[in-house]
Amino acid sequence: MAPEDTRPESWHAALHRLQREGLPHALATLVTSAGATPREPGARMVITTDSAYDTLGGGTFEYQVIEAARARLAGANGNTESGMSLEAFSLGGRSGQCCGGFVNVLLEVFPGSAPTLAIFGAGHVGTELVRLAAPLPWRLRWHDSREGIFPDWAANQPRLACRHAPDPAAAVAELPTGTHALVLTHDHAEDRALVDALLRRSKACASLGLIGSRSKWASFRSRLVEAGHSDAALDQVRCPIGNSGGDKTPYAIALATIAELLPMVEGAKRTDQRGLAPDELRALFREPAT
Repeated sequence: MAPEDTRPESWHAALHRLQREGLPHALATLVTSAGATPREPGARMVITTDSAYDTLGGGTFEYQVIEAARARLAGANGNTESGMSLEAFSLGGRSGQCCGGFVNVLLEVFPGSAPTLAIFGAGHVGTELVRLAAPLPWRLRWHDSREGIFPDWAANQPRLACRHAPDPAAAVAELPTGTHALVLTHDHAEDRALVDALLRRSKACASLGLIGSRSKWASFRSRLVEAGHSDAALDQVRCPIGNSGGDKTPYAIALATIAELLPMVEGAKRTDQRGLAPDELRALFREPAT
């Protein structure tokens, strides 16, 4: 029997795993070097809040790279500072190492899967929604009040949590702030109870969509007004969802629903992603000061 492989995870294996699982991490790449340096350009390592994979050469220099990456991951106000930045290291100066060379390190920080999509209902449309959303960098919470309803393939999917949720209010109470919710259960009474609970947690709900016709929403709206919800709050509910141009197949409705969600989910978190400033890039091609 071959001995168990206990070698540490490589940077590329760790990067693939962390990207797939939607966990925060940073990729550090040595992009230029001058003089004596512990590694050559192209060396990489992956850094998380509590682990590091591979090496840029060790010593104080690597420790400082890890510190810089973790500072970006933590953020000044608890929010990960995603994007690219350049870190310059004079190994004999800033890092105090005897080799005395000079390197630039590119830090690319990935915040992980921040947006959460809660899908209530594991019927035909709900199943298609989960399949379509799986490649997107979202965390999915799939709820249904029925036992044994989730398909086997959903058990080990990254970023997907299947939850048996017989109590609508309790399920909604567990949602993280900023969740995008879609309600499409097998039961109209359950749909209405979920919409009621989601409206009462308005700060937790970034958007709310309900499957059904305009007549269904008119009936729901009158009942929800009686329950104390304002017109302004009810105007935030999207119903119908998934305008597929008349195609009523589950796939078409789910596809149209995801298309409606994309600008709401991605637009809310997208920041300036133009990368490094031109002067920073030009500086890479200049000889470092000695």
